[in-house]
Amino acid sequence: MNSSEHNHDQARKTLLKDWLNTLSGYSFTNIEPASADASFRRYFRTVDSNSKQSYVVMDAPPDKEDCGPFIQMTEILLNAGINAPAILAKNTEQGFLLLTDLGDQPYLNHLNDRYASTLYIDALSSLVRMQNIKDEVLGKLPVYNAQRLQDEMNLFDSWYLNKHLEVTLNQQQLATLTSIFNLLINNALEQPQVFVHRDFHSRNLMLTQKDNPGVIDYQDAVVGPFTYDLVSLFKDCYIEWPRDKVEQWLEEFLLKSELAYQQEIKLPKLTRWFDLMGVQRHLKVLGIFARLNYRDGKAQYLNDLPLTLKYVVDTCDLYTELEPLKELLEQLVLNHPKVKLP
Repeated sequence: MNSSEHNHDQARKTLLKDWLNTLSGYSFTNIEPASADASFRRYFRTVDSNSKQSYVVMDAPPDKEDCGPFIQMTEILLNAGINAPAILAKNTEQGFLLLTDLGDQPYLNHLNDRYASTLYIDALSSLVRMQNIKDEVLGKLPVYNAQRLQDEMNLFDSWYLNKHLEVTLNQQQLATLTSIFNLLINNALEQPQVFVHRDFHSRNLMLTQKDNPGVIDYQDAVVGPFTYDLVSLFKDCYIEWPRDKVEQWLEEFLLKSELAYQQEIKLPKLTRWFDLMGVQRHLKVLGIFARLNYRDGKAQYLNDLPLTLKYVVDTCDLYTELEPLKELLEQLVLNHPKVKLP
């Protein structure tokens, strides 16, 4: 961090402390960093010395982040019975929110062979509640349309291939990629369209004693494909599970999902939607992780490239229509010196 960034951080923290001091009924102490996410938002944990209660404060610089979507989505999720943090106080002009604290135990810290199924069943219950959010509420959300899906996958070419691997596609390769993108877009759009969290994975699900899980980082929610959040959950870029386990959990989801029952969605159709949706998400994420490194200086995300790429390669081996993508990866990616698979 350079001196100007340090000075800006200190200025933001001073503003935050000054705002907290204006809130009546509280006496905050020990304002400590809680986490930062892949955006410009930061989170602090603080304790009220009167009640000894812990709280989280969001710092979202107004020139970089808009608190509005987070506030809107929080209301929607709480009304749907999701264990999201309640907003106790807000200063949208300065970009500060005081939130209830869902703890510091992400699912990722607790997912193992003994507890994974129990934790995932809880997560599926929350997911089904989100997918039951009514159409009149969904009408207020952005739509995960063809253009948005396309723009996301373009990050794979611009940031992962061009910037990270320094590879440029020729016309034939570009045509192949365009054809694959169209296949993935059509797969996404043919699914039922529901509330989509967009990052429903093990770092954004918090293990809680009551109403597990706590759900965070949902401000980018959209109306989109039925299987998108399932991919985030079970083809998680931070932890991998055997295929047979994933298929068991998909069956559990079908048993819980009212929408799947109403539309008579069976496991083979769900699995195909899920797998192809995964390729769309993981191509996007390869681009995002590369961008986080080169544009935002967050090099730690490069560590998550191998598993993300492995998901794409593994899925290509399951579907004949993805063979052109597998060939493209073999030509340009899999033998590249910067590339390794887990």
